[in-house]
Amino acid sequence: QLQLVESGGGLVQAGGSLRLSCAASGSGFSIRAMGWYRQAPGKQRELVARIITGGSTNYADSVQDRFTISRDSAKNTVYLQMNGLNPEDTAIYYCDADVLFRSVTFHYWGQGTQVTVSS
Repeated sequence: QLQLVESGGGLVQAGGSLRLSCAASGSGFSIRAMGWYRQAPGKQRELVARIITGGSTNYADSVQDRFTISRDSAKNTVYLQMNGLNPEDTAIYYCDADVLFRSVTFHYWGQGTQVTVSS
C-alpha cells in the first residue's frame, strides 16, 4: 500500500511564496508520474502541475511562470514551489501519483494541504 504525505501548506500574504512537499512511502512500486491538483471552495478539482518520469512537466496556464514542480526520485518526493501567490491560489492542494506495481498502474491521492493567500 502506498501513501502520499503532503506538507508545506499554510497562510501567506499576496505576493509571497510557499513550497509544498509530497513524499510517497511504501515498497515494491515504481512511480510513473506525480503532480499537484487544487480545489477551491465551490469549484472542481483542477490540475496545477504534473511531472512524469524523465522530467517532462506541464502546468495550468494560471500558474505558469509562477509555480515550479520538481521531483527527487531518490526520495520519491515531489515539490511545488509557489511564488507570486495571489488570493485566487487559495485552495486545498492535493498530491497525486501514478504508480506501477506488478505491471498494473494505480492512482493515488494525498490527503490535501490547505494553502490560504490573504490580500
